[in-house]
Amino acid sequence: MLYDLLQDEEFGAILKNHAMDIIYYLFEKDQEFGVLTDVKNVEFNPPLPEHIRAKLPEFTLFLLVNYTYQSARLEQGKLIFEAGFGDENFGSVVSVPVESILQIIVDETPIFVNLTASVQAPKNRPKSSMEALLSNPENRKFFKK
Repeated sequence: MLYDLLQDEEFGAILKNHAMDIIYYLFEKDQEFGVLTDVKNVEFNPPLPEHIRAKLPEFTLFLLVNYTYQSARLEQGKLIFEAGFGDENFGSVVSVPVESILQIIVDETPIFVNLTASVQAPKNRPKSSMEALLSNPENRKFFKK
């Protein structure tokens, strides 16, 4: 039953709209935040050099703070922002489809979880957003010991 619900396009659209509402709200309140997403769904313009791209974990947490936050916007169903990567701070415009955002995080706490993002393409996808979150060892700090 849950799997069927997560596959339902209407439910996915509800979660996408909810994520967009939350992001608009955070912009309105001038609140910096992070998004956890599968890096395979992310576009970089210009493309990241291979040595930088290869170091990004499959599920990457992008923190929208300082200049990155100031450059962020929602446009045509995508969260778009500028960020620097690697030791050389390689600049790229990052485009994240809102429906592929697994979590929105404020002050190290998830405030939104998109369960449908983890089932859009079953191949090589985690079974749950928790599995996606735990796939990146750096995210363990979000859990109390």
